[in-house]
Amino acid sequence: MPPRRPVRDLRAEDLLSPDALLRGFSRGGGFSAKGLAQAADILEHQWGDREATNFLSFPADILATGTRGVLVEIVRRGLVDAIITTGGTLDHDLARAWKPYYEGDWLLDDRALARRHIYRLGNVVIPQAHYGTILEQRTQRLLRRLWRSGRRRLTTPELVWAIGEDLGPVRGAGSLCRAAFERKVPVFVPGPFDGAVGSQLWLFWQDHRDLQLDLFSDEQRLSDLVFEARRTHALILGGGISKHHTIWWNQFRGGLDSAVYITTAVEWDGSLSGARLREAVSWGKVKPTAQQVTVEGDITVLLPLLTGALLERMGKDPRGRASPA
Repeated sequence: MPPRRPVRDLRAEDLLSPDALLRGFSRGGGFSAKGLAQAADILEHQWGDREATNFLSFPADILATGTRGVLVEIVRRGLVDAIITTGGTLDHDLARAWKPYYEGDWLLDDRALARRHIYRLGNVVIPQAHYGTILEQRTQRLLRRLWRSGRRRLTTPELVWAIGEDLGPVRGAGSLCRAAFERKVPVFVPGPFDGAVGSQLWLFWQDHRDLQLDLFSDEQRLSDLVFEARRTHALILGGGISKHHTIWWNQFRGGLDSAVYITTAVEWDGSLSGARLREAVSWGKVKPTAQQVTVEGDITVLLPLLTGALLERMGKDPRGRASPA
């Protein structure tokens, strides 16, 4: 049993800044709060490790919320070296660059929303014209431009950068794709056809059969990233294919050197999303010696708090990297 420390109450001064609050969580020893404090300590090590390759993975849904801005800030500050995400990330990022999403409510009448041609994503609502219509227009326009330039083969990072470049610095100011393009951070989408942008790729391919989405080159680049890395770390937000692709590739180098996982999924159903990081140790996907913690909670609450605390704790430029011009 580790040495016991008394549980200390949070003080008024602990509530005045994100970093002070998380340090208070560490002393207070309370349930998920304690895990979040441990996550902050691990992330401080990850983001300060200039010799490591840092992975970030997340599912698409959080791009429909204000948390998108936190992810963009993490990328713009050079805190991650590679991203693995789901196909819908491209959908929400591109759609929101052109049209707004709106605040909604969990208890809205979905039948009434369908009659009004409005989608509901949790407590966010999206007019159909702000999603399907705009994505069809913008994706087809981009693909035609790439085709005319002679492009016949694309990896998913190249597709993401092409979206970011096409948006430009003004339209793309809040875009993850634009931030990745500017920072040259590869964004891998292992399930690219599971989303509206993927469907538009398929539709374009109907009349342009020479166009190829080169997923083999994606996997080769991931292989190079993990095998050439001195150390690898990961911030894993949510489960599914983005989580598994991150830990899967890192098993081939003996596992991640550190990892933070935030999830709302349950463990008892045996799902990958519910599996805690300690289970990944048995598969060799996380090293037995790794600093690791699983925190149960909503990403849209915990990620802004974590990021704010770390930026405060480590200063404006945690990894000592120049900001983009």
